[in-house]
Amino acid sequence: MGKCDPLGIPRLLFYGATTRVEILQATDRVVQFFEWEHVYRPIWTDGRALPKDALDNPRWLGYSVGKWDGDIFVVDSIGFDERTWLDHFGHPHSDEMRLQERYHRIDRDTLELTLTINDPKTYTKTWVSDTKTFKLQTAKDMLEIFCVPSEEEAFNKRVRDPAAGVATKK
Repeated sequence: MGKCDPLGIPRLLFYGATTRVEILQATDRVVQFFEWEHVYRPIWTDGRALPKDALDNPRWLGYSVGKWDGDIFVVDSIGFDERTWLDHFGHPHSDEMRLQERYHRIDRDTLELTLTINDPKTYTKTWVSDTKTFKLQTAKDMLEIFCVPSEEEAFNKRVRDPAAGVATKK
């Protein structure tokens, strides 16, 4: 994060509690636009399968396909870059992680999300999250939050390095 690397999925979804996510629906995909670093994520809804070579070509946000199961939007994802973390605590995952997200719109202003992570290479059992709740906000409330290397470098010199006991040249 301090080097402006993308946070990855599901970590970006956890930041949804503190930053905003805009969801756009097209005929063949749903796009999540994250306020944090202005990252966008396509979720294909055109009936395609997850790519067979996804584990050979990992991505920061993985590969995602979605479908409706009644009134629940179910997203299945694979092919995640191992450099990302599951959360801000640094929990790792392997290249074999599978993620399922289940979105349920409770009412006009409330969206609930449950995550299920299955990664037998890293964890001994499947993990199911607590339900996350998102409240509707207008797009005009989106902030401009970028990770800018020059700003990160200045922050490191001013805050991180001194906190870690790293001497800085003056």
